Amino acid sequence: MAAKEETLGLLHEAVAQDLLAKIASGEASAQELNAAIKFLKDNNIEAVATEKNTLGSLAKSLPDFDVEEDGLYAN
Repeated sequence: MAAKEETLGLLHEAVAQDLLAKIASGEASAQELNAAIKFLKDNNIEAVATEKNTLGSLAKSLPDFDVEEDGLYAN
């Protein structure tokens, strides 16, 4: 017997809320973070980095690596 759409919706919401709570508390394990990433990917959720959002801030905080003309990283 197939689960009712409402039941599946509740399960989906519960999984999302549980993952969010773990991540927000700072207690998420690497496995839980990977599960959250897969959950987002499986649900076609994407983010675009801009200057005004957290993803953009994260991108700006990453180091720039100088690349020489031959494509190798500068020392």
